[in-house]
Amino acid sequence: MNKRSVRDVDVAGKRVLVRVDFNVPLDAEGHVTDSTRLRESLPTIRYLLERGARVILMSHLGRPKGRVDERLRLAPVALELSRLLGMPVAYVKECVGPDVEQAVATLEPGQVLLLENLRFHPEEEANDPAFARQLARLGDLYVNDAFGTAHRAHASTEGIAHYLPAVAGLLMERELDTFARLMERPERPFAAIIGGAKVSTKIGVLEQLLDKVDRLLIGGGMANTFLLAEGKEVGRSLVEPDKVEVARRLLERARDKQVTVLLPVDAVVVDRIEGEAPRRLVSIDAVPPDLMIVDIGPATVEQFAAALHDARTILWNGPMGVFELPPFAEGTRKLAAVVGQTGAVTVIGGGDTVAAVEQAGVADRMTHISTGGGATLELLEGRTLPGVAALQDR
Repeated sequence: MNKRSVRDVDVAGKRVLVRVDFNVPLDAEGHVTDSTRLRESLPTIRYLLERGARVILMSHLGRPKGRVDERLRLAPVALELSRLLGMPVAYVKECVGPDVEQAVATLEPGQVLLLENLRFHPEEEANDPAFARQLARLGDLYVNDAFGTAHRAHASTEGIAHYLPAVAGLLMERELDTFARLMERPERPFAAIIGGAKVSTKIGVLEQLLDKVDRLLIGGGMANTFLLAEGKEVGRSLVEPDKVEVARRLLERARDKQVTVLLPVDAVVVDRIEGEAPRRLVSIDAVPPDLMIVDIGPATVEQFAAALHDARTILWNGPMGVFELPPFAEGTRKLAAVVGQTGAVTVIGGGDTVAAVEQAGVADRMTHISTGGGATLELLEGRTLPGVAALQDR
């Protein structure tokens, strides 16, 4: 990573303003139901606390659209973080203004303060310079540890870096280093598994990967567009007719570069996207015109497993079917089990893919599970992330 990190600066006694990604799910009672993102932030927070910093955390939660939404306050997050850290985490019901400045002024070295939801202010997403300056007044140093929001040029991710020395947190550092190694010097054979609903959201990723990988395995709804490009019938399956020519061009480019591309050879089909819909397993050459593909079949899992067995690097982004409905998640879960047994360097990106490796019980076997969604895709596309570009170079 060519950016300075928190390891490169003296934080003792300083007010360190840390952008974290605490956009976590809450239940109806307001309790955190998945603390993964909180746990991922702990190394940076502990690093700062151990060195005597005054730690001020800021995050967004949900999409309040620039207004106060009582359901999206960060008070429950402060409680859960306090439990994880084993120490009190102070919380203030605002992120700028006199009350916040007073709370920061009373903060002692080795203490933590969590600010209120940044997105209660429309100026946050508008990257308003005056709002960024208000935030910057709270700290002596800015640390961005929110990789999942680094693709957004918001006041707390990009704007603030114009007013404070800005460095990467340990999570941000790990994410950037992992993807740099993946795209610049992977162990080979390098296989990528790309799924999800639409080709259109991953054209840039596929174009980049064709210059990097030895094998490309395509599943999920996006595979239907590739199947159509190969002259297959996909019935009433999700497809992007306007992207068939793009898929055809990508397949031709793969052949030119001698990249092996694997598409599903069998599929689970239904007449409607409902969990209780009757399921049929068919060859990909025999998809009925009145049915739709919702998952890969066992022959596809077997074919993909054969392509992965000697891989030394595996990147996986996107599920193989309508993963959010358990009856259509079997192919994705079985593939997760396969990936977990390879012994390769495995990098997992995307919420549903992370859920799949967790459900398959192999999350602890993965080399790296990314905290980014859109940020991961944009990094794989080779794009510059505003929240990273704003950090100081080494």
